[in-house]
Parts: sequence; C-alpha cells; structure tokens
Amino acid sequence: MTLRLAIASLLARALTVGMTILAIALSVALFLGVEKVRTGAKASFADTISGTDLIVGARSGSVQLLLYSVFRIGNATNNVTWESYQDIAGRPEVDWIVPISLGDSHRQFRVMGTTRAFFEHYKYRQGRALEVSEGVLMDDLFDTVIGTDVAATLGYDIDDPIIVAHGLASFTEHKDQPFRVTGILEKTGTPVDRTVIVSMEAIEAIHVDWQSGAQIPGQSTPVDLVRQMDLTPKAITAALVGVESPLQTFALQRAINEYPQEPLLAILPGVALQELWGIVGIAENALLAVSAMVVVTALIGMMATIFSSLSERRREMAIFRAMGARPATILGMLVLEAMVMATVGALLGLVLLYIGLIIAQPVVDSAFGLWLPIDAPTIREVWLIIGVVCAGAIVSLMPAFRAYKMSIADGMMVKT
Repeated sequence: MTLRLAIASLLARALTVGMTILAIALSVALFLGVEKVRTGAKASFADTISGTDLIVGARSGSVQLLLYSVFRIGNATNNVTWESYQDIAGRPEVDWIVPISLGDSHRQFRVMGTTRAFFEHYKYRQGRALEVSEGVLMDDLFDTVIGTDVAATLGYDIDDPIIVAHGLASFTEHKDQPFRVTGILEKTGTPVDRTVIVSMEAIEAIHVDWQSGAQIPGQSTPVDLVRQMDLTPKAITAALVGVESPLQTFALQRAINEYPQEPLLAILPGVALQELWGIVGIAENALLAVSAMVVVTALIGMMATIFSSLSERRREMAIFRAMGARPATILGMLVLEAMVMATVGALLGLVLLYIGLIIAQPVVDSAFGLWLPIDAPTIREVWLIIGVVCAGAIVSLMPAFRAYKMSIADGMMVKT
C-alpha cells in the first residue's frame, strides 16, 4: 500500500520528479564513466606492451626507463654499448631480444631504430602483433615504416620521402640521407602509432658525419659510400627481452642489474607500470572524488526538492492522516519516494553510461589510443548503485521526519 501511494505521488509530480531523476542519472553516469576511463586507461597502459619479460637500459629509474623505451616520453640518461647488448643476447636465459635506438625525430614524432625482430616480438593488447595496413616492412637501408598517426597527421603515403632531424628539438636535419616510406602500420592505440621506425643500421648511417652530437664541418659522405661501410651499431638506447622460462626472469634481471662492465638496469614492465600508477594515484583519486561529489550534490538536490514540496503537500499529508494513515506511514512513503527516484536515476545513469560507451569507444580509441571496454557491470559498480539508493533513503529522512511531525490541524489550517 505504501509503495503504491509513493508511486502515485511521484506520478502526480512527474515534471519535478523527472528532473530530479535526470540529475541523479547524469551524476551516476559521470561517476561510472570516470571509473570506466580510469580502469580503461590502466588496461590500455598495461596492454601497450605484453609478452615482454624485461626492459634493459642504462641505470636510471625504473619508471624513467619504461617511459622513454615504451611510451617515448623523456630521454635516456645514457646508452648501452653494443658489446653489452651482445653479451646479454648471448645468455642462455634469453629467448629473444630486440634493440631500440632513440634520439632523433621527424616533425615532432620520435624516430626509433630497431630490427625486424621488433615486428615479430612486440605485442600489445594481450598478445596482438603489429601488422602493416599498407606497403611492406623495411628492406633497403633508407626504408622506413611509420605509425598510423604519423601518416594521418602528416599526410604521408607509400614512397613519400622523410627527412629525419637530429635530436628531438633540433633544426638540423639529415637532408643528404632521406628515407622512403615503405609501410604504414595498422592502428594499435600504442606509442607505435606515433613512431617513425627505421633500421639500426640506418641510425648509424645518418650519423656517419657526426661526432659528439654535432656534424663535422665540411664533411658529407656520399650515400653510395655509406652503404659500403660497416654500420654495426656502437650503442643502443634500450632492449626488450623475452626469457626462455618465467622462472629465469628474476635471475636474469639480477644478473643484468649487477653487470660488471657497465651500470645497467633491467625492469619488469608490469612492476614499473604499478610504480607509475602509484605516482599518478593522487590525481586519479582527486578525479574520483570530484565525480563522487557530483553524485552527492544530486542527492542533496533531491532532498531539497522533497523539502520544497512539503509546503505544497501539507494538505495531502493531513488528508492521509485524517483517513487513518499513521505518522509512520507518511514517513515510509516519503522514504520510498526517494528510494524509487534514486533507483530509477541510478539505473538510467547505467543505461546512459553504456550508450555513451558505445558511441565514444571507437572515437576515443582512434583519437587517443584508449580502449574503453564495454563489459557487464562490475561488483564495484553494482555496489555503487546500491549505495546511491541507500544514500537516497538516508537524505530523505530529514524531510520525511518533518512530515512525520505535521499534525492534522497544521495541515488543515489555512494561512493568510
């Protein structure tokens, strides 16, 4: 009976109730959306590199090594000599190893030197391999494969020339040794999309006439002569390593970290990612707190709506009392009204969230490389909806208690 009265009362005030439900729905959709983006961002970062057991570089910080080797953010403090790289590659624990050379750029996009093994062993999103959408992989010394963002932003196509600049913010270009685009990679949602990939030998070739970070004045070696040179790298920036057995990972990591010839650092990508999230955790929690406050604000607005309606409903309450309704019935009806509004609002917010995800998923993936999964509501999200309903009941207690205290005489009194 009380529930039927509550629903009938809500329908009688459809416009006001509808606006309150919409406010709750939008706030719940915002809160759940922030949660989806947060978990999606974590998953996307974690899926940027999968299947790689260790990342090796010069000794620095684990987060710094992860950022510049995988996400192309920042620079290495030092390089790893080619001899040390070969020594590590020859260890029995190593199943495969991929060298990476960074430092140059092309119109604000990073240039990465590597080998064909990169295309075989680099995995993302739970084991997906890199694929070429147009053209083929590098074959000639001055061939390059570019990420889809590079091609889209700069309007490049197959066989277009690319001139690499020395350093990241340098106006000095290797104009005498242009590259040719031979392939464009499919969209991955990783930093590979924003990378110009060349061979390790090509990195050496464009720096033949350079010494100590500057070009030797008046020296320009012809390309034909460069092709005949020994272009074995002298150093690399980092290396991706896969081990024969997971049980050997920590032993190999310890051996590299204690490498006697030069100071090296080997990190586990997953552990370094956890450290990175620990650093940005404050901002993450702040964002969650702001979205939670939006939900609280919507609930307070619902309480204010109930309070404001009490003056208009004083006669209604008095009639209920005159017909035999007990004060507890009045209190229960108002609490049920609030719970119904909170429940409908939370469920509508969930529907709005999934509609938004369906629309935004391809757009966000294409623009930012952030994959937002469309999964069934998690236990955390179900508890959030239950929490909103319970909070709605709690905030309605104050106006319900005020209605509880109203008397028949007060309700029937005509005030002038």
